[in-house]
Amino acid sequence: MTDETGMTDDEKRHDQLTRAPKSTEEDAAPRIEVTKRADGVTRIDIADTAAVRPGADPDDV
Repeated sequence: MTDETGMTDDEKRHDQLTRAPKSTEEDAAPRIEVTKRADGVTRIDIADTAAVRPGADPDDV
């Protein structure tokens, strides 16, 4: 879906995350994985490749 900018939501997200002077393509990498099952259930998981993950800092354990 596009709006008056002519950009999709994914394109706007990428543009926003790579606009900063020192940003890289890696900054715009997906951080979640969405799985939709046939029975209508949607599962959202943090991607294994995400640089930052929710929860306690593993170095503090």
